[in-house]
Amino acid sequence: FKIFADIDVFDIEVDATDTEEFIKTVKAIAPTFGGINLEDIKAPECFEIEDRLKAELDIPIMHDDQHGTAIISGAALLNALEVANKNIAEVKIVISGAGAAAYSCATIYLSLGVKLEHIVMLDSKGVIRKDRSELSETKACFATERNINSLEEALKDADVFLGLSIGNVVSEEMILSMNSHPIVFALANPDPEITYEKATAVREDLIMATGRSDNPNQVNNVLGFPYIFRGALDVRATKINEEMKLAAVKSIAELAKKPVPEEVNVVYSSKKIVFGKDYIIPKPNDPRLLWEVSTAVAKAAIESGVAKNPIDDWVAYKEELIHSMGRDNKLIQS
Repeated sequence: FKIFADIDVFDIEVDATDTEEFIKTVKAIAPTFGGINLEDIKAPECFEIEDRLKAELDIPIMHDDQHGTAIISGAALLNALEVANKNIAEVKIVISGAGAAAYSCATIYLSLGVKLEHIVMLDSKGVIRKDRSELSETKACFATERNINSLEEALKDADVFLGLSIGNVVSEEMILSMNSHPIVFALANPDPEITYEKATAVREDLIMATGRSDNPNQVNNVLGFPYIFRGALDVRATKINEEMKLAAVKSIAELAKKPVPEEVNVVYSSKKIVFGKDYIIPKPNDPRLLWEVSTAVAKAAIESGVAKNPIDDWVAYKEELIHSMGRDNKLIQS
């Protein structure tokens, strides 16, 4: 938070495993803070905790494990589909994993234009189908009516794979069975569902992202949460709503299409990073994320009516952000 967005943050560990006790504790200390970023809370408790705190407090609340991954992978999906020349309303998506991040990713994909009937989700017991008993409320939302019984069957002719589960559950044969120009986001860490090397060895038309920094297209939450809170705090937003999250998705996606600053090329020992299958989301050290994403989020907060302190002069706001990070050296700018 401090390094990327100049936000002062206190890391508070709460010794509580009871939902009510946790909510009570957070509410009790909330008057001290301008916003609260929830971290490391498992499903299904995380859904109730975030919903309750958002309803009962008037400051921005976000569970990053859910929405951070959803926002960054959503931006990656938009650009991957553009590179693959595919229509978001037509693509078939397979999601391995059914926890908080998987639910939020699927939800934001729907907001971006994916059709619900085109999503197949799997948990540790297999395909989440309508005819399965004892499904949680969140899993039931994405239960399929299609006669699919395994990950292998689900991936046949699929366009997109999103992995938020465990390592090495996808084989080369499964990747080969996918549709042309497949999009594979294998985000399990440290071992992805299939390694970058294995997947790219069998499909030249593959567009792939992982959660690892040693592979192209790292889906890294640091691309989102510092700037989402920066924008929300700067307009004194009372919440982080869907409009603000979607604004972050679209601004991150658009930034990847713009010419990359030389300093980013230098960090990654590249002559020229350009938009394409190996660069569908910005690099974490891209300084433009601060003003691009923060501005988009702040504007969305104002337009959706949750900003207590609207901004009028956006040029001055950008200069203020640049100055806050010590990037206002006139010679360097020139």
